Amino acid sequence: MKLLRILVALFATFIAVSPAPTLAGDGGRTATPVIAIANPGHCVAPVEEMRRNHMEMLKHQRDRSLRQGIRGEPASLNACIECHASKKTGSVLGSNDNFCQSCHAYVAVKLDCFECHQPKAGFKAAGVKP
Repeated sequence: MKLLRILVALFATFIAVSPAPTLAGDGGRTATPVIAIANPGHCVAPVEEMRRNHMEMLKHQRDRSLRQGIRGEPASLNACIECHASKKTGSVLGSNDNFCQSCHAYVAVKLDCFECHQPKAGFKAAGVKP
């Protein structure tokens, strides 16, 4: 029991004197993501909400599209691509300076939306009427 108290005291001392971790923007080694919006304007939600909840919004819209046939709502993947695709490439993918890929690479999250979906703005699938 005495050994446990000593270990807890040492651990608490170590925590109290350890420097806080540095963030990437504070001179760390990790480059921060490039967040450049190619077509700036009004998003469907505030920035902080989009950063935290964009995947939930997309999944909700996906379910409404697939199960109820509701398409063309503001939180659709196509609407996101239209605003966030690079003016140079027309895509949200390609290099780490493109919108989606930049953030997902930064947080080490696999970006698998585009294994099935087209990452380019203005893309119309064959047979789909505009």
